[in-house]
Amino acid sequence: MEHCVSRVTLRVRGYHLDGYGHVNNARYLEFLEEGRWGYFDDRPELARHFASGNPALVAVNLNINYRQAAVGGDDLEVITRIAELGHRSARIHQEIRRIGDGQPIADADLTFVLFDVRNQQSMPIEGEIRQALEPLVLPKEA
Repeated sequence: MEHCVSRVTLRVRGYHLDGYGHVNNARYLEFLEEGRWGYFDDRPELARHFASGNPALVAVNLNINYRQAAVGGDDLEVITRIAELGHRSARIHQEIRRIGDGQPIADADLTFVLFDVRNQQSMPIEGEIRQALEPLVLPKEA
């Protein structure tokens, strides 16, 4: 099931930190986005469905749990997987862990829809896109 999971690593830099010396809460959203980009980079056969910009994947909900603070110099791993595939939406689950000790830093669930840019409306997840997504769904952590 490792083919269903993507792992992106990054180092916490000074510009990620807030006045308390911790990663600013908004930066975690950027780390998660880097993980999602990495997920599609690792799967060009899936990414090709979105290369033209229509349809687009549009985030409609994001729930994040901050578990503990990351600090400058920490090496982090962002783990990304598709956790659920519905008829009109899907959910991506992500975790951020400190590489040195495996400690959880944050986890998040992002719900997305397919969006028909030309018609400005969401659309069902069906056809070739559904066939490309279905084998990647991993409901529980592997």
